[in-house]
Formats: sequence, structure tokens, C-alpha cells
Amino acid sequence: MFDVIVIGGGHAGVEAAHAVFRQGLNCCLVTFKTRTIGQMSCNPAIGGLGKSHLVREVDALGGIMAKATDRSGIQSRTLNTRKGFAVQALRVQCDRDKYKNAIQELLFETNITIKEGEVVDIILEDNNIKGVELRSGETIFSTKTILTTGTFLNGVMFKGNEKISGGRVGDSTSIPLSEKLYDLKLPMGRLKTGTPARIKLSSIDISVMEEQPGDQDPPSMSVLQPPTTRLPQISCYITRTNKQTHKIIEDNTHLSAMYSGKISGIGPRYCPSIEDKINKFSEKESHQIFIEPEGLDKDLVYPNGISTSLPSLAQKEFVESIKGLKNCEIEEYGYAVEYDFIDPRSLQPTLETKFIKNLYLAGQINGTTGYEEAAAQGLVAGINAAQDILDKPRVIFDRSEAYIGVLIDDLTLHGVTEPYRMFTSRAEFRLMLSQDTACQRLTKKAHSLGLITEELFNAYQENENQYQEFLKQIKKIKTKQNDKPTTGAELLKRTDIAPTEVKELLKISNDFNKFFERAANEIKYSGYIAKQRREVESSKRNERVLIPVDLNFPNIKGLSNEVVERLEKHKPSTLGQASRLEGVTPAAINLIAITIKKSELLVKAK
Repeated sequence: MFDVIVIGGGHAGVEAAHAVFRQGLNCCLVTFKTRTIGQMSCNPAIGGLGKSHLVREVDALGGIMAKATDRSGIQSRTLNTRKGFAVQALRVQCDRDKYKNAIQELLFETNITIKEGEVVDIILEDNNIKGVELRSGETIFSTKTILTTGTFLNGVMFKGNEKISGGRVGDSTSIPLSEKLYDLKLPMGRLKTGTPARIKLSSIDISVMEEQPGDQDPPSMSVLQPPTTRLPQISCYITRTNKQTHKIIEDNTHLSAMYSGKISGIGPRYCPSIEDKINKFSEKESHQIFIEPEGLDKDLVYPNGISTSLPSLAQKEFVESIKGLKNCEIEEYGYAVEYDFIDPRSLQPTLETKFIKNLYLAGQINGTTGYEEAAAQGLVAGINAAQDILDKPRVIFDRSEAYIGVLIDDLTLHGVTEPYRMFTSRAEFRLMLSQDTACQRLTKKAHSLGLITEELFNAYQENENQYQEFLKQIKKIKTKQNDKPTTGAELLKRTDIAPTEVKELLKISNDFNKFFERAANEIKYSGYIAKQRREVESSKRNERVLIPVDLNFPNIKGLSNEVVERLEKHKPSTLGQASRLEGVTPAAINLIAITIKKSELLVKAK
């Protein structure tokens, strides 16, 4: 008997299992193959726009994705450097095998029980999950179960006319479990994702491509536990499609699994197949392709930007038409995967299903795409499953507190019409949610939940105390600028002086680089952040106003039919949730608030 069973060893599953372990409970992780735990099924990179924020938050809460990234990173780049600090993002190219090995090492250091097998059934009593049954006939019992099956839930791979059952090349699919979920009348649908061909590095001509080196002195992905050593850093390369490439793809589009009608699932809008790009952006003469090495000791690259479900011959023809790839050797051809997902509106903010007690869902099964989104969900499910067993309050992250809060709120309130991907634009309070402030926002909470050790928390506190002392000094330091007396803080607020100039004026040594950059950003944006905090307080007032479950929206005079329809469909539990529904106007929120107030007064009068 286990406290928690986690089904699936992908990015969601490993974070869920590790979170349960950190809270002192026993966990069983069930996976098809132990050797594929932590596998990067798609591109070998962690982070990027909007995504590094999630990874840093998982790290601040004691998770393992950032640590594995630092152990396997072979190129790091900070993106959006010309924009404000809040939307800058770290992207790390990883050695695919070393990342997987790092995840497994971190798991094997724990007491998590890892069991190979396929879950074919779930054991239910009075709509309460009690455990699972494996194909071998073995049953495993638990108090809570977390389902993180990724693309393996009734997954089918497509390449031209080829149709193979599976969620990833070399791995099978989970059909019986999918059928069981359909039998339970859970609201389900189909989504798709895709991957490009893998090409031998030794067979391509990188000399004709644009070199893309990493940053000279990049930060680590993990702030809570930065690494002491790094792997050798290497370059990526950029090439482009051309008119000939586009002609070949256009001539073969009818053979694409998606365009021939074999796939009904919707794919990720922001990571389209090359067929999509050519057909939807026909005015463009070329598209960028990022040649990303798969590892330091691996003769393989991932050509990011040409995912496809065309037949092998057509893939070979269009790939060879690309500059630098004329004589390339394709190790594995690209394919699309269609898989089942469950409407995330059927989940509570803890990621427990509303229909089956003690069953939690995390990752692509909830309609998301991306390693980082999956890891964040796994963490939330693992934390809340453990909290409930320990008879402690559930943990829900506010939208103003973390991108994790934005992710979960978007999924459970709005659902998905396509695979969900995180962007900084999804967070209305993003100035407060920089990737660099994750620890300041979340590590105290992690400590209170038992997610990080006392030693780690003390080290964080010590570093934070040093920073606060440094910040005081910056504000006190007096200097002269154009013969006028001023302080360090006043200089950093100015837009006509670069922070590097201020640093020289204040005679700050390089030993304080990490503190100075943070101080510069905090002081520069302090006015804007203060304004956002006021907006957060206003928003929280609405979050505290509960909508009675028996409130009859059609009876509220002044609400349009459209607004009533959306409210009836989504059934928001607070005014704050209602205000975030598309089409629900501030005027409508005001009418609902007045109705609630009147009903409360009537109850008091009685």
C-alpha cells in the first residue's frame, strides 16, 4: 500500500513523485521502461520564453528539472535581452542522454519505488480511486493516484500513410487505460504534436550555416542549488528553407497525415509543422531552422522548425534541398502523434478530478504542450496529493504569485482548444513574475510545506539577507553626477544612464554582480511594480467574493444571454474567476456582485 501512485515517468511524473517524496510520504512510480524515465521526447532544450519562468518556479519549490538542466546543459542563452527584465528568459540546450541520466540519478537518490509495467485499469470504489491494475495482473493500492501519461494515452504515430500505435518511437501506447477513462464518462478529446527528422551531425555542412554561440557567462537554471561545474559549451547553427523546399512540400502536402485527413486532433499553434508554415504563410520565401546538437558525444542534431508527418521519401527530398543539408544522413524520420487528453475544466485547481476522488491529472493529458508546463503541473499535483493525505490545506498558487498559478488557472477555468503553451503575455502581473525572482516569491512557501531542506532554506535566507544589506547600501551611497549630489538609487531610476555606468560611479566590485543586477532592476521598475501590487489587491478582493452554488445567473437582470451562457458553462466559484472569463464584462461582474450582496442581506434579515 502506497500513499501515492504516479503513472508515467515523463516530466510531469518525475516532479509529482519527487514532490511526494520531499513531503515524507511513500510513492510508487509506474512506467513502461525505467531506462526512459526523464526522456526528452521532442527537442533537447529546457526553458525559453515564458517557460524558464516555470522552470525557475519549480526549482524554487524544490523540484528537479532545473538541477537536471544544469547537469546536462551544453549551451545557454538569455532571450529577449532588448526587452525588460520581467520577460527575459533563459534557454538551455541539453545533452539529451545526460539530461535523462540526471533525472534518473535524482530519483534513484530517493526512496521512490519504481515499477515497470502498463496500467490497464484503475480500481474504483464509490467513485473513489483505490489503486491500479497492471497488464501483468498485479494490483497496486494507494491513497492517491496521479496520472501523467503524456502522449501515450491511446497515442498513434503518423508518417504519410503509415500509422503506428505508440506515443513515441520505440515505445508502446496505453489503450486499455484510455478506454477505461472513456467508460468513466470523463470529458475527453484528441490533440496532436509533431517532431522533425533526426540527422547525423557528421553528414551536414555547418560551414555554410550561421553559427549561434551561447552566452559567455550564462546564469545557471537552478538558483536554489546552482551547480559547481559545467559541461563544455558548444554552438548551435541556423539555416533556412528556400523556394525549392517550399515547392517540394507543396507538391507533397496531400500525402501529409494531417492534410490527408488521417489526423483529427488539433496541433500547437506556436509550434506548427513545416506543412502548416508553407500553407499558412505562403507569402514567406523562407523559414528559419535551428540546428541543435543532441549531445556532446552524439552524432545527431535536432533540426528545430521542420516537424512533419510527410512520407519518408518526401521528407528526405525537402530536407536535402536546405542549405547545408544536401548530403545529410537521416537517422530517424519525423512523425506526428495524436493522443487523448482530458478537458482540464474537469479538474479542481489542485489538479484532482471533479468526477473521481483522489485521482489527479498532470501534463499533456490536461491539454498542454512542453516539458516545462508538464513539470509545473506534476509538482502541483504531487504537492496537493501529499497535502491532502497529511490533512493539510490545499496549495493553490495565485496568478500574481507565480506563472504556475497562471497555468493552472487558465487550464481549469478556460480549458483548451489547442495544446496550451506558456507565454509571458498570459500573465497580467508579469512585472512581478520575473524568472529571477522565483525564489523570493516561492521559497518561503516551499520551506513551510516541507518541500526543501532546512539547510537549503538557511542558505537561501543567508543570501537574501546579504542582498537586502547590499540594497540598503545602494540607497545610501551618495555621489555626484554633473556636479549635482545624488544617490545610487536615484541614478538607477534614470533612463539616460546605463546601469554599467552607475556601477562604475558607485565603485561596486564584480563580486557583487549578482546583487547589483537585481538591485538595478528592482529600483528601476519599483514604481511600476508598486502599481501592479495595487492592481493585485483589487483583484484579490474579487477572489474573496464567493459565488453561491445556487446563484441563478439567468435571473440576474441586465446580464446578456452570452454572459449567462459562459457563466453557466464554466460555473466560476469566485467573482475573480468570473471576471477572467472571455466576454464577461466589468458591468456584468458588478451586477453579479450586487446580486450576491442582496442575497447576503436577505439571509441576515431572516
